[in-house]
Parts: sequence; structure tokens; C-alpha cells
Amino acid sequence: MITPPPWHFSGEVVMVEYRADPAAAAAFLPQGLSAGPDPGAAAAVFAEWQWCSESGAELDDPARNGFAEFLILLGCSHNGRPMARSPFVWVDQAVPMVRGWVQGMPKQFGSIHQSRPVTVGRAGPRLAPGGRFAGNLSVFGRRAAEARVELTTTTDTPPTLHDVPLAHTLSFPDWTGSGDRTDRLVASRVGDVEFSEIWKGTAELDLFDVLGPDFASLAPVETGDGYVFSYAETLHGGYSLHD
Repeated sequence: MITPPPWHFSGEVVMVEYRADPAAAAAFLPQGLSAGPDPGAAAAVFAEWQWCSESGAELDDPARNGFAEFLILLGCSHNGRPMARSPFVWVDQAVPMVRGWVQGMPKQFGSIHQSRPVTVGRAGPRLAPGGRFAGNLSVFGRRAAEARVELTTTTDTPPTLHDVPLAHTLSFPDWTGSGDRTDRLVASRVGDVEFSEIWKGTAELDLFDVLGPDFASLAPVETGDGYVFSYAETLHGGYSLHD
């Protein structure tokens, strides 16, 4: 089901920066991570991905190599190094969900949709001033998140939380009752990172109180800029942050 890395990803991203309550965000940081210099910094990310293994065989099967994703990112640091933590992630395919567990990402099933840019016609937004992009997440038939971005200009600066390593936790529950449970703080080895032209604009973001108090605690207290861009990376496996 899961091919060995490297895994190559190319995607379209709609992203909104925002501020969460600093105390609520800190509650999701395990031992070894601190809130860093900007407590409460957060982002909501919608992405539509295509992926393939090193052989590229998946590219001949569009039903297999595409998936949509929504995740929350929280700013943090490890030994003074800026990083991000993702306490909530949803995808709409089984392979990226299980692959996320291999990485230590807490992926779940959800329904994710977002606007796609068009170059002809009127049935979609343009990558131009005034272009309006949106994304939404539904879980168990309930609308859980919505975002809207209206583009104003381009920028040479990638969104902060999309340009730092992600810190995950590999967790192995005590299935046998031995009392031996191991949690390891890890990060992925990422290469071949590419950003397209990055569009920036005004944004709106709603996280709805339908998934319980933990998710609701990360609702925006202030909404920042929105971004639309293409992004690519290659994952080459992971490494321990305890070393």
C-alpha cells in the first residue's frame, strides 16, 4: 500500500495566516517544542496534491495519485529552530492518510474542496488582482472550516509556516498491554522545494465548533493574510529530534 520514500509532491495551495489563542496553541505542543518567538501564530492550509514514488508509476493512474488535504499549522521552535506543528490534518484518500501515520502526522478522513484558477472563461478565479479563492472542509457531513482569499498582489516571501520544517510525533499505542509505549518527536527530510509565483491578499477564515473543544480552541482570534500558490517538495524519510 505504501511505497518506500522518496515521495514526490506537487500541489495547489490556498492558505490563510491567523492568530490562535496562545495558551490554546501551546496545549498542542509536546515536550521538546516551545511556542517560539511568536506564540499563537497559526495557519489553515487547503491543498490539492499529485504525488508519485521514485518510479513515477502512479502518474499513469490519476485516481491513485491525487488527493486533497486540509491542515492546521501552529508556529513553534525546537532548540531555537523555527518549526511548525500540525495537530489536525484531514485527507480524502487512504494512502496519504496511512503515509501520514508513518511520518507521525495525525491524518483523518474528511471532504476537502477548493477553488482552482482558470485561464479562460468566467467559471473560476484568475491569478490576478481581484481573484477570489475559497476552500472548505467537511467531516462526517458537518462543515468544519471555510476560508476565502481575495488576491491583491504578488510577493517574493513565502508564508512563514509553509517554509519551515514540521515537527511530528511517532506514536505507538500499547496494544499488547505491556505498558511499553514509545512516542518520538520527529521531522521529515525534505528536498527539491519549489514555490510558484506567490499571490497574496485579504482573507477570511472560520473554524466551526462541530468537532469538539480541542479543534474549537484553535479558532481565529485574528485573521491575517491569505495566499494562493503552487508548491512542490520531495520527502526522503525522517529523522529524530531527540538526537
